[in-house]
Amino acid sequence: MTLTIGEVSKKTNLSVPTLRYYDREGLFPGLQRESGIRKFSDKELAGIQVIECLKKSGLSIPDIKQFMDWTTMGSETFEERKDLFVNQRAQVEKQLNDLKQVDNLLRYKCWYYETAMKLGSEEAVKAIPFDQLPKQIQENFPFEH
Repeated sequence: MTLTIGEVSKKTNLSVPTLRYYDREGLFPGLQRESGIRKFSDKELAGIQVIECLKKSGLSIPDIKQFMDWTTMGSETFEERKDLFVNQRAQVEKQLNDLKQVDNLLRYKCWYYETAMKLGSEEAVKAIPFDQLPKQIQENFPFEH
């Protein structure tokens, strides 16, 4: 079974221009055409999932193209492909850690202003000793104390 570019667009929520761009950049090695019309198979749909994953992990289109080229080379590129995913996982883990720090500050500030409104002033919140802060705030306190 094959799908047209419009059908793939609907299925993946990617725009037709984005899919055409990916094709021009060589991200669909072996994409079949009938009378000039792209015919996407399950292979390309699976490739789109990988492409979008790698993009979200911060990989550039040229680097994604390199990965797609490696997939056509067979088992001799397993090591390179694995290393690429290991490196991207490390980057994603760092991003997640950075976002956790952002989340800690946002949670703290939500609690801080909610408490300030209940107590009537920021000074009252600032006067709360650290060991009397809610446990979750203490465990994820975003500042040095």
